[in-house]
Amino acid sequence: MTELYFTINLNKFGEAEREQIKEKKTFLKTVYSFAAAVLIFSIIAFLINSSLESKIQSRRRLLANIKKDIKQYKVSGEYLSTKDLKRMAQITTQRIFWAKKLVAFSQKMSDKIAITHFQYKNNVLSIFGITKVDRQQKEFNLINEFITILENNEHINSDFPEIKFVSSRKDYEKDVPILRFQIDCVTKTQPGGRR
Repeated sequence: MTELYFTINLNKFGEAEREQIKEKKTFLKTVYSFAAAVLIFSIIAFLINSSLESKIQSRRRLLANIKKDIKQYKVSGEYLSTKDLKRMAQITTQRIFWAKKLVAFSQKMSDKIAITHFQYKNNVLSIFGITKVDRQQKEFNLINEFITILENNEHINSDFPEIKFVSSRKDYEKDVPILRFQIDCVTKTQPGGRR
């Protein structure tokens, strides 16, 4: 005759309680994660909404100023031609805010590069600069890094999507060898070649 063995779990209540605590912790983690995600999403939505609201207010002020200018023209007896209206629209939509661009240039520039002057002509912003010739540092790498920084800066690439190296030449400044270079930033063009 074979003997039969039975296993009796005397700690069944303890295991059930541990399982319940584990489930409760998992539930709380899920709730907290969901709440954090909702909070982050709400903050992002609020920031986007605030930004859009400020842009809308700016456009409303601009529209009010344009309406005021139109009323002044009507009162003065001078009437606007379609050419005048197109010119006004072009000024408001295709202007370049130079102050933000210059701040972006100064903040993102390496201390090994110096800008000597700018030139804006025919929708091309030419940047003229110099860098010291150093045997341990390749000057063209510095210039390429500077171009990459400009391409990745939203204040620059919003109006100048095409940035390219134009020319360079070695020179001496007070017996110090330097490299003079030119970088061109080309504005966005519209059909017909006009900006």
